[in-house]
Amino acid sequence: MRIALGLEYDGSAFHGWQIQPAGGTVQDALQAALLKIAGQPVDVVCAGRTDAGVHATGQVVHFDPPVERPLAAWVRGVNTFLPNAVAVRWAQPVASDFHARFSAHGRRYRYLLLNRPQRPGLWQGRVGWYHHPLDLDAMRQAACRLHGEHDFSAFRAAECQARSPVKTLRRAEVRRTGELLVFDFEASAFLHHMVRNMVGSLVHVGQGRHSPEWIDQLLAERDRRRAAPTFAAAGLYLVGVEYAPHWGVPSGESTDLPGVPGF
Repeated sequence: MRIALGLEYDGSAFHGWQIQPAGGTVQDALQAALLKIAGQPVDVVCAGRTDAGVHATGQVVHFDPPVERPLAAWVRGVNTFLPNAVAVRWAQPVASDFHARFSAHGRRYRYLLLNRPQRPGLWQGRVGWYHHPLDLDAMRQAACRLHGEHDFSAFRAAECQARSPVKTLRRAEVRRTGELLVFDFEASAFLHHMVRNMVGSLVHVGQGRHSPEWIDQLLAERDRRRAAPTFAAAGLYLVGVEYAPHWGVPSGESTDLPGVPGF
């Protein structure tokens, strides 16, 4: 039997998702907790690896349990042994050919940007920050130009291991709520640092440094050096992973973002 888990975590104190020899990752913490319940080592596979400082409200993983346990053990039991910054939200039996990464047909990311003169205090580590006023209308026009299938090389990290830079972005939206700018992106898959790089370039447009049409130039030139620097990891959340209904895996977007009232 294969089990899928839904996770949320505050990535501030972790060195990203993927297990490392020195430890300190979300995967390290989860596998250590699963070991306590299973009594044997358990390897997990995630839907989307997150970088250091990046958060999740809708991460999905799968594993093959070496022993049979009630579903409650994979939720409440595992949570007993997890750090406070990580929690299992649900557990679901799935078919043996389900794969958290390869069975997914969509991923949703949200970036939260605090736009005010003062740096964050309460939200430190959970939002990005930009201190000058930003032109929301110009940013929305620029975001629309990211829609569709493009070569996103201009927004791709140098260390990205994806086979192709061509992706189809189904959603790229920006809205304001109070002092926060909320960026929502949806695609079948993303390149390494793609969301943070797009946010950085949209902020450049909001500053007035470039017109919305600059995004067209970046996409056409396919040169990472021409785009804006990578924006801070703190404001990025993996909020949902989509699967075909027959897998029976919850994939609804969470709007309850830790530390940000009203989301």
